[in-house]
Amino acid sequence: MKLLDGKVALITGGSRGIGKALVLAFAAQGASVAFSDLRYDEKAQELENELTKLGVKGKAFASDASSLADSEKLVDDVVAEFGRIDILVNNAGITKDTLLMRMTEEQWDDVIRVNLKSAFNLTKAAQKYMLKQRAGSIINMSSVVGLGGNAGQANYAASKAGMIGFTKSVAQELGARNVRCNAIAPGFIETDMTASLPEEVKKGWAEKIPLKRAGQPDDVSNAALFLASDLSAYITGQVIAVCGGMTK
Repeated sequence: MKLLDGKVALITGGSRGIGKALVLAFAAQGASVAFSDLRYDEKAQELENELTKLGVKGKAFASDASSLADSEKLVDDVVAEFGRIDILVNNAGITKDTLLMRMTEEQWDDVIRVNLKSAFNLTKAAQKYMLKQRAGSIINMSSVVGLGGNAGQANYAASKAGMIGFTKSVAQELGARNVRCNAIAPGFIETDMTASLPEEVKKGWAEKIPLKRAGQPDDVSNAALFLASDLSAYITGQVIAVCGGMTK
């Protein structure tokens, strides 16, 4: 029996990078998977086709996670299509890095809106179904930057730290109905976003990591599988750092 047999998962920001790894990992473990991104594009269509080849039900949705109205419609559409929602992964996120002295109000607001408000939007929309089911697992994608900060990322760090506080509060609110909420804090993970970095920069990052390597998207998806499955049935309100030992 697979870890997620019979479960329905919704993953935001699911067309690429860590999100794509999550979609494929959940599907491989038997889940029916809905995933969203801002646009239904070629990457989303390709991922839908991959899910079909795996023999599981999967569907891509175009939705703006930073919009409450879009998020409510997305969750309602997923339940209409799949019949229920057991797992929510709030993975949508952006970066707009610069030093605080140069950061514009727009850069601050955009990152907080997409990274943090989206978690509020989707969780608020999904909780009504999970509470009725008296079961559910919510996973919020934070970052080691949310734990320790990083120069040039005040907006991103604030959004990811806020997500941790949000996670712990939601866990306390929903626990009595058997709805769990946890966070994952990835470290330096090799994705499309990091591919453009110079090799010397990536090598410098790796040297600072106790395991002496960057992480892979599958390292994050493996942790998410654990939190999504019944193996973690007594775990809620926690933050798992997937960072090769970066955090102290």
